[in-house]
Amino acid sequence: MADVHVRYFAAAAEAAGREEEVLDVDSDATVSDLGSALVARYGPVMARVVTSGSFLVDGLATRDPARRLGARVDVLPPFSGG
Repeated sequence: MADVHVRYFAAAAEAAGREEEVLDVDSDATVSDLGSALVARYGPVMARVVTSGSFLVDGLATRDPARRLGARVDVLPPFSGG
C-alpha cells in the first residue's frame, strides 16, 4: 500500500467536497484504479469529471488509464477556451 496525495480542481473539488486528501492505494495502482475509487467514493458527478477530465501524475499530464500513480495526482476537469 502507498499514500497518494490527491488534489482536486474546479468541478473535481466540487464533486469531492474538498480540495485535497491523502488516499491509501495499492503500490501498483493506476490512473484507472484511482478513477474507479473516486467514482465509488463520490458518485456520478465525479464520474463525469473522471471520464472527461485529465490527471497530472507527479506533474505530468496523462489520460492513459494504465499510467501508474506517483506520490501526487491532480484531478482536473475538462477545460474550455482557446
